[in-house]
Amino acid sequence: MAERVLVHVCCGPCSITTAQTLLDEGFEVTGLFFNPNIHPLSEYLKRRDGARQVAEKLGFPLIIKDEEYDPKTFLRAVAFREENRCFHCYQIRLERTAHIARSGGFDHFTTSLLYSKYQQHDAIRQLGLDLATDATAFLYRDFREGWQRGIETSKAWSVYRQQYCGCIYSEFERYHKELDT
Repeated sequence: MAERVLVHVCCGPCSITTAQTLLDEGFEVTGLFFNPNIHPLSEYLKRRDGARQVAEKLGFPLIIKDEEYDPKTFLRAVAFREENRCFHCYQIRLERTAHIARSGGFDHFTTSLLYSKYQQHDAIRQLGLDLATDATAFLYRDFREGWQRGIETSKAWSVYRQQYCGCIYSEFERYHKELDT
């Protein structure tokens, strides 16, 4: 019987290599789309639909927590901590993933954030290890080696490709140059 892994999915493109690698390794993969950090709602919906598209294409179930989409959760966690906002963002999402993994009897949990060369792998890995239990381990993989393959596949499949990390801060950093100053 294959070991079960719950994969936190931040978006469609990042989930391609992550899920495919784990499926190829023989894991029974289930995705979890839980991302209260994404701003605005229209961006959240595009990413959710992209994640759904990838899950259907690769044939794994995807749990979608639309009822838990509340950017106030993220904003409250990072208010006055903006310099370390990514850690708090990871924490919110990985804590929820670990909880659902334990409740659902999964052997492991992980995240598609580990695909991105823009994320803080050491912080994610340590947080995952801290949240792990004897029953539900954190599965660390460096999925970045599949970066280019994931990009090419997402383009070939016409999966929505975002232009910033997801939060209001990263959106500002990405587009602030367009302000007339």
